[in-house]
Amino acid sequence: MSANMKSRRAKPLGRRSDAESPPSELWELRLYVAGATPRAIAALENLKKICEEHLAGKYSIEVIDLLKNPKLASGDQILALPTLVRKLPEPVRKIIGDLSDTERVLVGIDLRPR
Repeated sequence: MSANMKSRRAKPLGRRSDAESPPSELWELRLYVAGATPRAIAALENLKKICEEHLAGKYSIEVIDLLKNPKLASGDQILALPTLVRKLPEPVRKIIGDLSDTERVLVGIDLRPR
């Protein structure tokens, strides 16, 4: 896994936009990938951009490389890659793909109403 694909925890960056969740809520996100493929890198970059814009200071991203830890796929029932799993706040939500469709991601993780 490249340096860009390592798990990172966001630092508080200030105010949130009016479309976001309450300030005390931490969003726990997992991105499942299979190595540092162009699609996996794009998914991580897209996710970081979305999080900084809509969840600044209130999220953590854990990148799980299933080439290194294939057994971890069963816990979240991962069937395709890359897959984003919103662990918190509950309920769990999943989105498959490179996360390039920002509107789809926002609706899929319940940051924006359908």
